[in-house]
Amino acid sequence: MGLRAYKAKRNFAQTPEPPGETVPKPVGRDHVFVIQKHAASRLHYDFRLEMDGVLKSWAVPKGLPLKKGERRLAVEVEDHPLEYGNFEGTIAPGNYGAGTVMLWDRGTYVTESDPTSSLAKGKLQFTLIGKKLKGDWTLIRLKSTETDAKQNWLILKSGEDLEKKINDDKSILSGRSMAEIAGGKKNPARRKR
Repeated sequence: MGLRAYKAKRNFAQTPEPPGETVPKPVGRDHVFVIQKHAASRLHYDFRLEMDGVLKSWAVPKGLPLKKGERRLAVEVEDHPLEYGNFEGTIAPGNYGAGTVMLWDRGTYVTESDPTSSLAKGKLQFTLIGKKLKGDWTLIRLKSTETDAKQNWLILKSGEDLEKKINDDKSILSGRSMAEIAGGKKNPARRKR
């Protein structure tokens, strides 16, 4: 997909989001995953997997499932630049995706097969190794019709239940809540330096 759709939807003079470039993946480096909590027109989680120099992205209304067998809808959206994996802030009203974005989790993921070809076939099994989430999940593409504007997937929890209690309220980047990010409260980690 590349970044054409991403760039066409944004006015970078009005949004703090990174414009980004498609960059080939460095050899020998783990694949990155990112989850951003996004209070746009509706609160949802943006799940992103690094593949082919971009972040393949899905909007997951209720966040990733945490108990084995649970499944959630994941709506495929446009690819995002790798730099988006560090983005946290507020997208101004009137812009695409307007609202507050928190960097909720980030880490690496591993697969037993090539992620690009598995995704193209419609089923990707992966293990997340993040600050909040660790464990196995599977993305499965749902059959689409000619009237579907976006590609729908299911993300389901495979492997064991996630046993650790998740702190849903704080950013892993800044330690701020959604309200603090929206209110422009400074990053406490930066203040200490």
